[in-house]
This record gives sequence, C-alpha cells and structure tokens, in this order.
Amino acid sequence: MPLSSNYDVIVAGGGPAGSTAAALLAQEGHSVLLAEKSSGPTFKVGESLMPSAYWVLERLGVLDKMRASGYPAKHSVQFYTPEGHPSKPFYFHERDAHESSQTWQVERETFDEMLIENAASRGAEVVRGASVKRFLFEEEQAVGVRLQLAGDQEPRSILGRVVVDATGQSARLSRQLGLHLPSENRRNAAIFTHFENARRDSGIDAGATIIFHTKDGECWFWFIPQPHGRVSVGVVGPLDRLIQGRQGDPQRIFEEELTLCEPLGERLEEATQTMAMRVIRDFSYRSSQLAGNGWVLVGDAYGFIDPIYSTGVFLALKSAEMAADAVHSALEQDDLTGQALGSFAESLGQGLDAFAHLVDAFYDPDFSFGKFLKRYPELQGDLVDMLVGKVFEKPTERLVTALDEMLLSPQSEPAQTLK
Repeated sequence: MPLSSNYDVIVAGGGPAGSTAAALLAQEGHSVLLAEKSSGPTFKVGESLMPSAYWVLERLGVLDKMRASGYPAKHSVQFYTPEGHPSKPFYFHERDAHESSQTWQVERETFDEMLIENAASRGAEVVRGASVKRFLFEEEQAVGVRLQLAGDQEPRSILGRVVVDATGQSARLSRQLGLHLPSENRRNAAIFTHFENARRDSGIDAGATIIFHTKDGECWFWFIPQPHGRVSVGVVGPLDRLIQGRQGDPQRIFEEELTLCEPLGERLEEATQTMAMRVIRDFSYRSSQLAGNGWVLVGDAYGFIDPIYSTGVFLALKSAEMAADAVHSALEQDDLTGQALGSFAESLGQGLDAFAHLVDAFYDPDFSFGKFLKRYPELQGDLVDMLVGKVFEKPTERLVTALDEMLLSPQSEPAQTLK
C-alpha cells in the first residue's frame, strides 16, 4: 500500500518507545506512520526489564505473549561489592505480591519485533527500511519528515501534525535542533558478549540480574540470563580505561577485566562464548527540551541514563506511554504547542532524576547497598520500589535525601555481606 502524504502523527523509530507510542495513538483512532530504518529484526543490547514495565505491557495488550515467550522470569537483582561480597537479593515480590513484581529478561530481536507487530495490529502504518533524514519545520512548527525509503533514489516529504522522535541514541531531532547535552560526569564504554552453560543460580534466582564490581572498583559487569541457556555478560567502565587507554583487542580487554572479578569468573569457568565481543559507548545525556511546537521526544531520543539498573527499556515504554497520552490530548484539543505536547515533562524529569541519584550512589567508591541499608534499614522498601521502577507512582524524596546524605558523609566501616 503506498504511503499517504499526510498523517496525524509520524513516529520516527520502531524500537520499544516508537512502537509503544504508535500503538497507543493508533488505537485512539489517529492516523499514525511508524518509520523504522531496519528492514527486519536486529540484535540490540539492553535485555533486562524493570517490573514496572508490566503496566505499559498490559495496556499494549501483550502480556499473554510475554507469558508465552519463554523469556527467563526475573524476580530479583543482586549486587557484589569489589571485595566479592554479595548483597542479599532484592526480591521485588517482598514489596508487592502482585504479578507485576515479576518481569522478564528479554531477547531484544524478538521483543522489539513483537512490539512493532503489535503497533501494526492496532492500526499504525508501519514502513520498514525507512530512514528519517531530517525533521521538517515551518518557522518553529514541526510539520513532518524527509523520509528515505528503501528502493527510492531520493527522500520524500511526509507531513504530520505531530512528529515523535523515537530514534534512540541517534537522537536525531535533539541533535538537529542543537538541544543534545552529553553528560560531562560519566563517559563509559561497554564490551559484551553471550555465553552458554554459565553457572546460574537455581529456583527463583535462576533469572536474576547480577551486578559484579571488579576488585579495584573501577569497572562493573552485568550478568543477565537469556533464553536458550545463554547469558549476556558485559563489562562497563571509563572510556579512557577500556578503550582509549588500552588500544587492542576487545576480547583481550574483556578477559583482563574478568581476572579482576573472581565471583563472575567462577560462573564462567565451564561456559562457552557464543558471540564475538561487541563494543558500545554508554555516554549519558539528556535533551535540554522534551517537546516543542508539533514535536516530542521519547525514550533514548530524549535522554540516556547509565544502564546499571536496567532502566533503558522501561523508560522507553513509560515515556512513550506518557507522550502518547499527551499527544492524543493535544490532537483532540487542537493545541499542538510544546507546552501541551510536553505536559508530562515534570513527571518524567522527576523520575529520571531519582534514577540518576541511585546511579551516582553506585559509582561512589564509599557506597554499597549493605552499608546503606545498615545505616537506613527503614528505607529497604523504598530502595526495592526504585529497583522495581516505581518512580512515577509514589514520592522518592525520602530515599533520594538519604542517598545524598550518605554520599556527603559516608561511614567508615567496611562493606558487609547482607545475610
């Protein structure tokens, strides 16, 4: 079917954020074009969901597919100190016994395809192999996109009353408008791969995310169970340590860092690597503006937070849900100003800031979850709530204040294993 020349909404990018926004707006009866540059399923990192993603997945109508997917069930997250001491697992259900306290470790190729297919089933027009070359403006009003389709020699102009940028870390619109603000505090890189037959925990802990520090405290590893007996394992550290300071083979660098992480090395002793090492740069950033006249940003196109707490896909889903509601309301009221389209900016910003405080704590050499909960035992529930992703439904000020207090006045006793 040939593309129309005009839509209510054009969504650039068919990842979790774009597919979510497109599905929710299409089911409200708006004409929606979802333009995805890939022609088919592609490998992506970012496999671990937060439990609060449940509510967006429920609204999208895909929970039955998630239950039948074979993705490992994730009930908890656990952290190891640089000394190799494990925290007690943070079990999400101990705070809330609802089904939503269990989530999944997903295979991004199949998960992303499920969401894009869901958007199509709800009425969005999905076009693959379509790259947005530029967002179109008339004065300060976004009016559409220049879209390069596979097989076309020249891009074509497609008009839309609202454009939603869901182009991920490409962040096409914020870069076009000069709004992209990289963080100066944390410039990391990640080297990662997959293994088969790694030693995983049993029972309820079989699908847990586990975070390990290297013994010098400079880097950390993720250990994320995957379908088909695989685990995703990656090391994250300063760019100048992993890449710029050690020119060489990523395989060798990964293996050198692994020697500094004995508890993880033990889990991989009998494992077989199944994928060549991949390298990405994990630079945190945020756009200085969430929305403008006729446009709005969602997911990583707006901002990216360090991946330590697996916030990426959850924030993509949640910000897209918020944006879809704002765009629907703006279209209904014929008010396409930045104020209307970005009406959720304060709520989203408060949630992002709460996660950012927890990230800052993780990277502080004097912080550990064991020491924090020894000093503030009454905040264990609040901490679990944040690890679940409950940063939009309830206040986070008490936990954020305590984190700031501890970072400003750390206690001197060594970190201890939680029993």
